[in-house]
Amino acid sequence: MTREREFAILDHVARDDDRTPDPRDEPAETAGQPSTMDTLSVTAIRPPAPERGPDLKIPAQPHVPRHAAPESPGDVLESKQGRLAERRDAVRTWAGRPGGRTMVVGAVILAMLALAFVGGRFIVPATAKPDAGASKTAIPAGTNGGSAAGPETGNAPVPQVPTETPSYSPPPGTKERPADVLAVWAAPRAVKLDIPPVAMQAYGYAELITARTTPKCKLTWTTLAGIAKVESNHGRFNGALLQEDGKSVPTIIGPPLDGQSGRQAIRDTDQGLIDTDKTWDRAVGPMQFLPSTWKQYGIDADNDGVIDINDIDDASLTAAAYLCADGRDLSTLEGWNAAIHAYNVPEEYRAAVFNAANDYGRRDRTG
Repeated sequence: MTREREFAILDHVARDDDRTPDPRDEPAETAGQPSTMDTLSVTAIRPPAPERGPDLKIPAQPHVPRHAAPESPGDVLESKQGRLAERRDAVRTWAGRPGGRTMVVGAVILAMLALAFVGGRFIVPATAKPDAGASKTAIPAGTNGGSAAGPETGNAPVPQVPTETPSYSPPPGTKERPADVLAVWAAPRAVKLDIPPVAMQAYGYAELITARTTPKCKLTWTTLAGIAKVESNHGRFNGALLQEDGKSVPTIIGPPLDGQSGRQAIRDTDQGLIDTDKTWDRAVGPMQFLPSTWKQYGIDADNDGVIDINDIDDASLTAAAYLCADGRDLSTLEGWNAAIHAYNVPEEYRAAVFNAANDYGRRDRTG
């Protein structure tokens, strides 16, 4: 072969190599950037049903709920809005399903009840330190100085619904509340603890829903009962009555947050639609929520189509979601204290809730 022929062949091979790049020379594929989470929408609420009696105005100076930021009246903890909205939407989604109308039905749910719910359990750690006025009840009953846990004995709520089917919904046209499935469990406790039966059911139902949607929170019904006792005596402040449908009548409305007598100044945020005051905001309902908080985080717990601040069912489940925000674990000292202080800042308030909740847990266990 001539040298000219050899050069021609080599030149041809070189051109082929140029057209076939080595895969190893390819740059590494750049990993995709994480997508931005869509902004959660906030479900608009409907105004409460027309009042069936005159409003009850709370004459005493109220606590200042933390669920209205003092730096910006009506701006309700904006830095936490996303996390709370996610929690609210998760609870709404679960409670809104056909099976979620009663939540605790069927063999699987009954098994969860046995594991997750113990009557009278109060999980404030033994190292919690109420103020001097509460020193006699600093350690919850049954903790023996260790970290608080459930009592050795207790009765789990057993829903009185058919157990051969995986879910249950009231027949169309009935007015049964989802929490009514806890009627048998709640009845003796209501008498023993002087809590309206409908409220007792609401607190238990809120715990069970929260155990399903936010299991790491470990919220107990005694904490909700303690808050409701301090806020409105379970919807019975100043002669109000808690009806069978869960609504307080007359409605319970706190004094104006007008900056007077040590109260925080919070300008109206709801045009008076919830609290009847077009100048200043007021706390409303059995759990004493501010309108601005309620509009953002309210939950329709009883699936009646209305997110009603005066309804103990809606208010209890909304309070549960609020307490469990930011990944709090209420079985720890830090988590429980943080939850109560988020609801209301003063230490006196935390101690009062502790005393009430601890008392309910002790009395429920001792019979």
